[in-house]
Amino acid sequence: MTSPASFRDQTNWSGGYYELAIEVGASDDARIQAVLSALWSAADVQGCFGRRDREPEEQDPVPCTVGSLTEFVHLRGQVRLPTGQLVVCGCVAIRGDDESSDWLDFYVPLGALDNAGLAYWDGRPFFRSDVMDDWLAAIGTETFKTASFSLGVVGFDVSGCTDASALGGNLPQTRSIGYLLPQGDSLHYGPANA
Repeated sequence: MTSPASFRDQTNWSGGYYELAIEVGASDDARIQAVLSALWSAADVQGCFGRRDREPEEQDPVPCTVGSLTEFVHLRGQVRLPTGQLVVCGCVAIRGDDESSDWLDFYVPLGALDNAGLAYWDGRPFFRSDVMDDWLAAIGTETFKTASFSLGVVGFDVSGCTDASALGGNLPQTRSIGYLLPQGDSLHYGPANA
């Protein structure tokens, strides 16, 4: 049987990503580092590694830093789903320029969800898992307590689908993805409802 926590099993890394994509804000290494550190802690990620072709015990851990993200592009670890299963996970930064925001995407690949037996598609025209949505929203909410950000979106391959400026401080009435929208010092979660 395939272990959804195995780095070497490339099926775990396939199929796209179920994500918590966080719009950090203006390009700034210190801001990304603050969100990355808070996110890794909030998700209780086990380990931090630069390679996915070796198991965690076969490689040295790397620092959970912007420098490691720059060097390896993706940081990888293992995380326990709400179902109790340990799966592979990762994080990637999408750096903006002077006119666009930096993003940090925390993800569990669909291949790992398949191998864990977690359903994320029920015939609707898009992938959705209420279990994953609520879990990732809780991670985003916990992250925000330590490191504020401009916007969080939750769902399948959601990175880049919108940004805080497009929302103008308001949640869409009809939502095919989840939104974590700051309102003052608190974070409001608008789950997918379409």
